[in-house]
Amino acid sequence: MQTFIVLALSALIPLLVGFIWYNTSFGLGKTWLKESGLTEEDAKNGFKPVKVFGLTYLFGLFIATCLSQWTIHQNGLNSMIADVTLDEETTAALNIVKSKLVDSYRTFKHGALHGGLTGVFFCLPVIGVVSLFENKSMKYIFLHTGYWVVTLALMGGVICQFLPPAF
Repeated sequence: MQTFIVLALSALIPLLVGFIWYNTSFGLGKTWLKESGLTEEDAKNGFKPVKVFGLTYLFGLFIATCLSQWTIHQNGLNSMIADVTLDEETTAALNIVKSKLVDSYRTFKHGALHGGLTGVFFCLPVIGVVSLFENKSMKYIFLHTGYWVVTLALMGGVICQFLPPAF
């Protein structure tokens, strides 16, 4: 249950960061509108809050689930042995290894590092390719990539720090 709560709370981070990042009053919203070729009126007319916030939260859950695998190294050990039948001696040795690793690299800082790197090495290429084909500016690419680097760093930090051990 605690796992779901951590993932559910971290899925709110894209909404919170987006509110700040893309806000036209104090964030980069005016830059976003200009680079997107929209006016404030265009953005307001097509805005459906239930759809936008609901899907953003759902997608945040998807991202949090994947990010938990990328930020917590112990999950890799679990996946390697999930379907393997081990003898008693190997199981005992593995349990010793697990007990020593259970808290290794389980900090906000470590999760933020992996989340931020995911933003740079995954989101930047995806956003970049789509934006180049849409003939968008480099400013547009870096505006959206910056949002995802910050968002994924915060999500990774929360997940890595607070998600309970998988073993």
